[in-house]
Amino acid sequence: MSATISEEMEACSADSKIYLKPVGFLDSPQYFDDNNTRLNNSLIWFSQIECSVFGPLKPALRILIPVAEWAETIKSFAEPLQQSAQKQFSNLVRHHEPLDCGERTIRFDQPHVMGILNITPDSFSDGGQHVDDPQAAASAAVDMAVAGASIIDIGGESTRPGAETVWEGDEIKRVVPVIEKLAHCGAAISVDTRKAAVMEAALAAGAHIINDVSALLHDKRSLEVAGVSGRPVVLMHAPSSGKNPHKGDGYGNVVTDTYDWLEQRIEDVVKAGFEREKIIVDPGLGFGKSLADNLALMNNIALFHSLGQPLLIGASRKRMIGALSKEAPVDQRLGGSIAFAHHAVQQGSQIVRVHDVPETVQAVQIWRGMRDAGVTAKV
Repeated sequence: MSATISEEMEACSADSKIYLKPVGFLDSPQYFDDNNTRLNNSLIWFSQIECSVFGPLKPALRILIPVAEWAETIKSFAEPLQQSAQKQFSNLVRHHEPLDCGERTIRFDQPHVMGILNITPDSFSDGGQHVDDPQAAASAAVDMAVAGASIIDIGGESTRPGAETVWEGDEIKRVVPVIEKLAHCGAAISVDTRKAAVMEAALAAGAHIINDVSALLHDKRSLEVAGVSGRPVVLMHAPSSGKNPHKGDGYGNVVTDTYDWLEQRIEDVVKAGFEREKIIVDPGLGFGKSLADNLALMNNIALFHSLGQPLLIGASRKRMIGALSKEAPVDQRLGGSIAFAHHAVQQGSQIVRVHDVPETVQAVQIWRGMRDAGVTAKV
């Protein structure tokens, strides 16, 4: 690090905050053993760290630090930035333990596809397809599992902008019969809900994962229910935990604001007794976020690995794809959905949540084949 940058780092105020983003990904890391390190236990290796420091009295400081120089470089960081940087770097190389999901084990040494199954009349993409027909819904889920989905995410309430809240009893009636039919489908079953009673009923019916768009904040009982169950949970960022999860006042910096919120929520949930190893995080694309906000998050996916948790990205068929492709209707957003999913996987996301399972699985398989070839290449 140059003397100038070293002096700038030392001059950062105590209330500044540092963020680490792995960059400089290598196709064949074995050729550069001393100049890169593995991102978690994934198939991705990074050679540099984009280090950003935000403080109240000066513009952001951004520097690129080679992995080979990291240990020596952080010695010049002012406290408590040095401690925070060390913690975040440890999170970047942390080994994520597998999740036990009944007959399915979710390992994080490769990316997984989560298939979306909405049992709703009004979801923005596929509402009404499976309402009042549990057998047809279960058959659709089995098709996803056969196509390669590791997880099936079943929801009985739409969280699209303007959607009406569903009574928990009706939500239970929608999802439980389907979950019961999928006990041996070969995929892990996730319940997409923000209500404690629905969580309890779904878990009793055989669900393995809780996916809550309110990060266990909407229902005051949900944190206790999730903790007692011992099941993994997805904590998603949304600007509101109230009736409308899209309601918010905007962001100063959507990337760091979302990061800080998730960081605090992880700590709160862990302090309440939840196991850190069973927490997955989701930055909540499309929830109270503009097109510019969503693109900023997509361009900075890798930064969220420094939170230390597996990362789920859900961009499938969302409004931003239409905005970028001549207002393509929902049923004509396959290409955009795969492009976003592929980008998420390239940035190390462990789970991509999608509607179009066969096509996304194929894209991930091609990516996996290229990665395997890269890391086993011979001189």
